[in-house]
Amino acid sequence: MQSQGGLSILRMCELAPVSRASFYRHWEAKAPREAEMALRDVIQRLAVAHRFYGYRRITVMVQREGYEVGAKKVRRLMKQDNLLAVRRRKFVTTTDSGHDFVVYPNLAEHLILTDVNQLWVADITYLRLLQEFVYLAVVLDAFSRRAVGWALGRSLQTSLPMAALEKAIRTRQPKPGLVHHSDRGSQYASNDYVKRLESIGAVLSMSRAGRPWENGQCESFLKTLKQEEIDARPYHTMEELEQHVGEFIEQTYNRVRLHSALGYVSPEEFESRVGGPGVVPGWLPAALSLRRHNEVPPPVEGQP
Repeated sequence: MQSQGGLSILRMCELAPVSRASFYRHWEAKAPREAEMALRDVIQRLAVAHRFYGYRRITVMVQREGYEVGAKKVRRLMKQDNLLAVRRRKFVTTTDSGHDFVVYPNLAEHLILTDVNQLWVADITYLRLLQEFVYLAVVLDAFSRRAVGWALGRSLQTSLPMAALEKAIRTRQPKPGLVHHSDRGSQYASNDYVKRLESIGAVLSMSRAGRPWENGQCESFLKTLKQEEIDARPYHTMEELEQHVGEFIEQTYNRVRLHSALGYVSPEEFESRVGGPGVVPGWLPAALSLRRHNEVPPPVEGQP
């Protein structure tokens, strides 16, 4: 806050006379709602991008973006927006410093996709309402770009991506050999999520730390969703948002929207051309494409 007319805040309070505490309380009560929402927007973005960070680390990152805010306020806002609900629990040893779960290698970058249900990609993002933030978890079929599972919630607990995964399993009925790719967030590495994938014979794959492009298909989908639906209108309630998000995903994105990566057809039309999920006989898991090398011949006697 800047001083007025060359007078400091302290001097103005002395001339009033009011205490500085009373002045700041009055100013904060009259401050624009948009200012706090902008701060919460930054906190949400950082907390979702760094899900294993606590409020202290988030505070430092927020301050680096130019906001003069203390850890107590950041903690209060994170608590209000359900960002403190995710707790690290020790189940197994891991090489990842972010949480205490097993981290799996990135298999997705080596896959050659020829059919549906060979590779699913999953991610979580936040969506902004007028008075709160909510979270969206999605699961896409990487071969057809189709959104096969999604769920909205007010918490970042494992139950959110689990709901999206359960929807994908119900609608697609994948066979053993499916590869599930995500980031290495604690929700996707948690015991419950991993066990559910193992129960259907799925193989886990995770992006490396600090490489969001390794889950580029989900990033592209979420960008499209926000540009073409979320940013197009204001949403007041979660129920209203859920209805429109569902309509966009099921009716527009999956059935109508043309995808350049699919030859400018929709995911539904693309799947129909290859037979559709669970229809193609002789389904096989995706093949691995590894780097080839030329065999070095043994040296010939008498030659250097």
